[in-house]
Amino acid sequence: MKKLTLLLLIPVLFVLTGPAQNVTNQPAPPQKPDEGYKFTPVVDLKATSVKNQSATGTCWCFATTSFVESELLRMGKGEYDLSEMFVVRYNYVDRLKDNYLRRGKGNLGQGSLAHDWMRVFTEYGMVPDEVYTGLNYGSPTHNHSEMNEFISAVAAVPVQRKNESAQYHKIVDGVLDTYLGKISESFVYKGVTYTPKTFAASLGINPNDYVEITSFTHFPFYTQGILEVPDNWAMARFYNVPLDELIEIMDYSFNHGYTVNWDGDVSESGFSHQNGFAVIPLNSPADRVPMTDRQRLERAPTQGPPGNMPSISLTPGPEVNVTQDIRQTGYESFSTTDDHLMHLTGIVKDQNGTKYYKTKNSWGTERNAFGGYLNMSESYVRAKTLFIMVHKNAIPPAIKTKLGI
Repeated sequence: MKKLTLLLLIPVLFVLTGPAQNVTNQPAPPQKPDEGYKFTPVVDLKATSVKNQSATGTCWCFATTSFVESELLRMGKGEYDLSEMFVVRYNYVDRLKDNYLRRGKGNLGQGSLAHDWMRVFTEYGMVPDEVYTGLNYGSPTHNHSEMNEFISAVAAVPVQRKNESAQYHKIVDGVLDTYLGKISESFVYKGVTYTPKTFAASLGINPNDYVEITSFTHFPFYTQGILEVPDNWAMARFYNVPLDELIEIMDYSFNHGYTVNWDGDVSESGFSHQNGFAVIPLNSPADRVPMTDRQRLERAPTQGPPGNMPSISLTPGPEVNVTQDIRQTGYESFSTTDDHLMHLTGIVKDQNGTKYYKTKNSWGTERNAFGGYLNMSESYVRAKTLFIMVHKNAIPPAIKTKLGI
């Protein structure tokens, strides 16, 4: 999904949060009866079913779609299954334009970030998944490798000719239609006729209500700055807060009924989707084997260990205390990388009282024994978060004032 170099060791002790609330009938927190981790729910918010991005780099879209679907549940709008591939298609249109204006030096990969979802929603609308599945190439699951190669090849022509001709745009549409399918001007959903724009309006989602927040020291706190990662091709700006306040925002969000859209690094040896948890043990080995983009995509469906990463202890243990400086070093040494977006839906604690964030992944339900969920420790989140997206009302008032929101 994203560029993956590989990491650093880091981590932290943590602090327990808020009262239990909103426990739902969602899948139980990841727990194996015969092994060391025993998790208890603290806050468990509503979410739709786990989906599978399969052999694509579209986690950014799956995570943000899930996040918005939870927002619709929170708002009392009911349960929706929105089309990830509608967003992916129009995102390609936008980034092809960006690539042309950058004279062929844009990012035409499959990865993007949460704000790209919101831009597509604003400019083009939305449709239900049943209206636009994006599976128009004889496959039961998503696989964009061939389509992405054609997109890259087509993109080079207008740059060379210094002109985006009408024929070029028809060819782009032809590639996208061939792999993802044509988008209808109107459709019927639950007995009502919509266009993508009117359907989006019916949902009541205001993209301006959602903000992206990070925590780094290379631009001032309580200002907005650009995160220098390849998938931020739109050059979006992120609010910046101290690390403790980033965690405070997350905990406040959950305790007030809002889920969190999360972007970060999942290439640590302590990230184990298969075992249902992510931690950074105190004695994490420093040696890492970098992964290529292709290895990253291949790892997602199978969750096999990349390179020669060491095995992970299945018993809770101490983690490194993650400071702002350690976090910054990870980012500036490229060991904390922009790998993956996931949707955080609650808080759990282990038998030692350590806090974790319940995490809905987009690798399907069959890749682990926990229905596609895992729990990330606060230490892991402190070290490996690139940014979060939250509703403005999910930010503590004092921090909101400092940010000028």
